[in-house]
Amino acid sequence: MSGFFKSSIGRKVAMALSAFFLMFFLLQHLSINILSVLSPETFNEVSHFMGTNPLVQFVLQPVLIFAVVFHFVMGFVLELRNSRARKVAYVKNNGAANSSWMSRNMIWSGITILAFIGLHFVDFWFPEINTKFIQGDWSGTMEGVEGLRYHEELVHKFAHPARVIAYVVAFIFLGLHLAHGFTSAFQSMGGTAGRKKTLQTIGKAYSIIIPAGFIFIAIYHHFNH
Repeated sequence: MSGFFKSSIGRKVAMALSAFFLMFFLLQHLSINILSVLSPETFNEVSHFMGTNPLVQFVLQPVLIFAVVFHFVMGFVLELRNSRARKVAYVKNNGAANSSWMSRNMIWSGITILAFIGLHFVDFWFPEINTKFIQGDWSGTMEGVEGLRYHEELVHKFAHPARVIAYVVAFIFLGLHLAHGFTSAFQSMGGTAGRKKTLQTIGKAYSIIIPAGFIFIAIYHHFNH
Protein backbone atom coordinates (compact mmCIF):
# COMPACT_ATOMS: atom_id res chain seq x y z
CA MET A 1 0.00 0.00 0.00
CA SER A 2 2.83 2.44 0.84
CA GLY A 3 4.36 1.68 -2.57
CA PHE A 4 1.06 2.48 -4.26
CA PHE A 5 0.85 5.96 -2.73
CA LYS A 6 4.46 6.63 -3.75
CA SER A 7 3.54 6.07 -7.39
CA SER A 8 2.15 8.75 -9.69
CA ILE A 9 -1.25 7.02 -9.85
CA GLY A 10 -1.30 6.58 -6.07
CA ARG A 11 -0.60 10.28 -5.50
CA LYS A 12 -3.41 11.24 -7.88
CA VAL A 13 -5.83 8.91 -6.08
CA ALA A 14 -4.82 10.38 -2.71
CA MET A 15 -5.23 13.87 -4.16
CA ALA A 16 -8.70 12.97 -5.44
CA LEU A 17 -9.80 11.51 -2.09
CA SER A 18 -8.74 14.66 -0.25
CA ALA A 19 -10.53 16.74 -2.93
CA PHE A 20 -13.78 14.80 -2.38
CA PHE A 21 -13.55 15.38 1.36
CA LEU A 22 -12.90 19.11 0.94
CA MET A 23 -15.68 19.53 -1.64
CA PHE A 24 -18.11 17.88 0.77
CA PHE A 25 -16.89 20.21 3.52
CA LEU A 26 -17.47 23.26 1.29
CA LEU A 27 -21.04 22.14 0.66
CA GLN A 28 -21.64 21.60 4.38
CA HIS A 29 -19.95 24.90 5.29
CA LEU A 30 -22.07 26.85 2.81
CA SER A 31 -25.24 25.13 4.08
CA ILE A 32 -24.50 26.39 7.59
CA ASN A 33 -23.32 29.86 6.59
CA ILE A 34 -26.38 30.56 4.42
CA LEU A 35 -28.41 30.24 7.63
CA SER A 36 -26.81 33.53 8.74
CA VAL A 37 -28.90 35.19 6.01
CA LEU A 38 -32.06 33.10 6.34
CA SER A 39 -32.24 32.78 10.14
CA PRO A 40 -29.60 34.30 12.45
CA GLU A 41 -31.05 32.42 15.43
CA THR A 42 -30.75 29.05 13.69
CA PHE A 43 -27.25 29.97 12.50
CA ASN A 44 -26.24 30.70 16.10
CA GLU A 45 -27.68 27.41 17.35
CA VAL A 46 -26.05 25.30 14.62
CA SER A 47 -22.71 27.13 15.02
CA HIS A 48 -22.78 26.58 18.78
CA PHE A 49 -23.53 22.89 18.31
CA MET A 50 -20.68 22.49 15.81
CA GLY A 51 -18.34 24.57 17.98
CA THR A 52 -18.94 22.58 21.17
CA ASN A 53 -19.52 19.08 19.83
CA PRO A 54 -16.57 16.86 20.90
CA LEU A 55 -16.74 14.75 17.71
CA VAL A 56 -16.51 17.87 15.53
CA GLN A 57 -13.85 19.61 17.61
CA PHE A 58 -11.53 16.72 18.41
CA VAL A 59 -12.03 14.34 15.47
CA LEU A 60 -13.45 16.05 12.38
CA GLN A 61 -11.61 19.35 12.83
CA PRO A 62 -8.13 17.75 12.97
CA VAL A 63 -9.08 15.56 9.98
CA LEU A 64 -10.14 18.69 8.06
CA ILE A 65 -6.88 20.49 8.82
CA PHE A 66 -4.90 17.43 7.77
CA ALA A 67 -6.93 17.18 4.53
CA VAL A 68 -6.27 20.84 3.69
CA VAL A 69 -2.52 20.56 4.33
CA PHE A 70 -2.29 17.20 2.55
CA HIS A 71 -4.24 18.43 -0.50
CA PHE A 72 -2.05 21.47 -1.03
CA VAL A 73 1.25 19.71 -0.33
CA MET A 74 0.32 16.86 -2.68
CA GLY A 75 -0.82 19.42 -5.25
CA PHE A 76 2.55 21.16 -5.17
CA VAL A 77 4.37 17.82 -5.43
CA LEU A 78 2.31 16.75 -8.46
CA GLU A 79 2.72 20.15 -10.10
CA LEU A 80 6.49 20.00 -9.62
CA ARG A 81 6.66 16.55 -11.20
CA ASN A 82 4.35 17.56 -14.05
CA SER A 83 6.43 20.68 -14.66
CA ARG A 84 9.58 18.60 -15.00
CA ALA A 85 7.80 16.20 -17.36
CA ARG A 86 6.45 19.04 -19.52
CA LYS A 87 9.93 20.43 -20.13
CA VAL A 88 10.64 17.29 -22.11
CA ALA A 89 7.15 16.71 -23.55
CA TYR A 90 6.78 20.23 -24.91
CA VAL A 91 9.71 19.65 -27.25
CA LYS A 92 7.50 17.18 -29.13
CA ASN A 93 4.03 18.32 -28.15
CA ASN A 94 2.19 21.57 -27.63
CA GLY A 95 0.70 21.10 -24.14
CA ALA A 96 -1.51 24.18 -24.42
CA ALA A 97 -3.35 22.58 -27.33
CA ASN A 98 -4.29 19.52 -25.26
CA SER A 99 -5.31 21.07 -21.95
CA SER A 100 -7.33 23.98 -20.63
CA TRP A 101 -5.81 27.17 -19.22
CA MET A 102 -7.17 26.28 -15.79
CA SER A 103 -5.65 22.80 -15.77
CA ARG A 104 -2.24 24.34 -16.52
CA ASN A 105 -2.58 26.97 -13.81
CA MET A 106 -4.08 25.03 -10.90
CA ILE A 107 -0.98 25.85 -8.87
CA TRP A 108 -1.72 29.60 -8.99
CA SER A 109 -5.37 29.29 -8.05
CA GLY A 110 -4.23 26.91 -5.30
CA ILE A 111 -1.76 29.46 -3.93
CA THR A 112 -4.47 32.15 -3.95
CA ILE A 113 -6.86 29.85 -2.09
CA LEU A 114 -4.12 28.95 0.40
CA ALA A 115 -3.56 32.66 1.10
CA PHE A 116 -7.30 33.06 1.60
CA ILE A 117 -7.36 30.14 4.05
CA GLY A 118 -4.68 31.98 6.03
CA LEU A 119 -6.92 35.07 6.14
CA HIS A 120 -9.93 32.94 7.07
CA PHE A 121 -7.97 31.37 9.94
CA VAL A 122 -6.94 34.80 11.23
CA ASP A 123 -10.53 36.04 10.99
CA PHE A 124 -12.38 33.09 12.48
CA TRP A 125 -10.41 29.99 13.47
CA PHE A 126 -7.61 31.53 15.57
CA PRO A 127 -10.02 33.71 17.60
CA GLU A 128 -12.25 30.68 18.15
CA ILE A 129 -9.33 28.55 19.32
CA ASN A 130 -8.21 31.37 21.64
CA THR A 131 -11.70 31.75 23.13
CA LYS A 132 -12.35 28.07 23.72
CA PHE A 133 -8.96 26.50 24.42
CA ILE A 134 -6.93 29.35 25.91
CA GLN A 135 -9.58 31.41 27.67
CA GLY A 136 -11.65 28.30 28.38
CA ASP A 137 -14.93 29.95 27.36
CA TRP A 138 -17.27 27.46 25.67
CA SER A 139 -20.45 29.40 26.44
CA GLY A 140 -20.82 30.83 22.94
CA THR A 141 -21.65 34.23 24.38
CA MET A 142 -19.86 37.57 24.25
CA GLU A 143 -20.05 40.69 26.39
CA GLY A 144 -22.32 43.29 24.82
CA VAL A 145 -24.11 40.76 22.60
CA GLU A 146 -27.51 39.37 23.50
CA GLY A 147 -27.67 35.60 23.07
CA LEU A 148 -25.04 33.63 21.17
CA ARG A 149 -22.18 35.54 19.52
CA TYR A 150 -21.60 33.75 16.20
CA HIS A 151 -23.87 35.78 13.93
CA GLU A 152 -22.62 39.05 15.37
CA GLU A 153 -18.99 38.01 14.82
CA LEU A 154 -19.69 36.96 11.23
CA VAL A 155 -21.42 40.22 10.36
CA HIS A 156 -18.65 42.25 11.99
CA LYS A 157 -15.98 40.60 9.83
CA PHE A 158 -17.68 41.73 6.64
CA ALA A 159 -18.14 45.36 7.68
CA HIS A 160 -14.86 46.47 6.04
CA PRO A 161 -15.00 46.61 2.22
CA ALA A 162 -11.36 45.53 1.76
CA ARG A 163 -12.05 42.24 3.52
CA VAL A 164 -15.15 41.65 1.41
CA ILE A 165 -13.17 42.29 -1.77
CA ALA A 166 -10.48 39.84 -0.62
CA TYR A 167 -13.14 37.20 0.02
CA VAL A 168 -14.82 37.78 -3.35
CA VAL A 169 -11.52 37.49 -5.24
CA ALA A 170 -10.60 34.34 -3.31
CA PHE A 171 -13.93 32.68 -4.06
CA ILE A 172 -13.64 33.54 -7.77
CA PHE A 173 -10.30 31.70 -7.79
CA LEU A 174 -11.93 28.87 -5.83
CA GLY A 175 -14.53 28.61 -8.58
CA LEU A 176 -11.83 28.42 -11.24
CA HIS A 177 -10.00 25.79 -9.20
CA LEU A 178 -13.15 23.72 -8.78
CA ALA A 179 -14.07 24.04 -12.46
CA HIS A 180 -11.16 21.76 -13.31
CA GLY A 181 -10.64 19.99 -10.00
CA PHE A 182 -14.15 18.52 -9.72
CA THR A 183 -13.96 16.48 -12.92
CA SER A 184 -10.27 15.78 -12.44
CA ALA A 185 -10.94 14.15 -9.05
CA PHE A 186 -13.48 11.76 -10.60
CA GLN A 187 -11.16 11.06 -13.51
CA SER A 188 -8.36 10.10 -11.11
CA MET A 189 -10.72 7.59 -9.49
CA GLY A 190 -11.81 6.23 -12.89
CA GLY A 191 -15.32 7.61 -12.52
CA THR A 192 -15.62 9.49 -15.81
CA ALA A 193 -16.06 6.47 -18.09
CA GLY A 194 -19.35 7.01 -19.94
CA ARG A 195 -20.33 9.87 -17.63
CA LYS A 196 -17.82 12.57 -18.52
CA LYS A 197 -20.34 15.08 -19.88
CA THR A 198 -22.66 14.56 -16.90
CA LEU A 199 -19.83 15.04 -14.42
CA GLN A 200 -18.61 18.11 -16.30
CA THR A 201 -22.11 19.60 -16.08
CA ILE A 202 -22.34 18.86 -12.36
CA GLY A 203 -18.81 20.18 -11.87
CA LYS A 204 -19.63 23.46 -13.64
CA ALA A 205 -22.75 23.89 -11.52
CA TYR A 206 -20.84 23.11 -8.31
CA SER A 207 -17.96 25.43 -9.21
CA ILE A 208 -20.43 28.29 -9.75
CA ILE A 209 -22.98 27.70 -6.97
CA ILE A 210 -20.52 27.16 -4.09
CA PRO A 211 -18.36 30.29 -4.66
CA ALA A 212 -21.42 32.39 -5.60
CA GLY A 213 -23.11 31.36 -2.36
CA PHE A 214 -20.17 32.44 -0.22
CA ILE A 215 -19.80 35.69 -2.20
CA PHE A 216 -23.50 36.44 -1.69
CA ILE A 217 -23.16 35.91 2.07
CA ALA A 218 -20.17 38.28 2.32
CA ILE A 219 -21.81 41.02 0.24
CA TYR A 220 -25.18 40.62 2.00
CA HIS A 221 -23.67 41.08 5.46
CA HIS A 222 -21.51 43.98 4.27
CA PHE A 223 -24.56 45.96 3.19
CA ASN A 224 -26.77 44.85 6.09
CA HIS A 225 -24.45 45.13 9.10
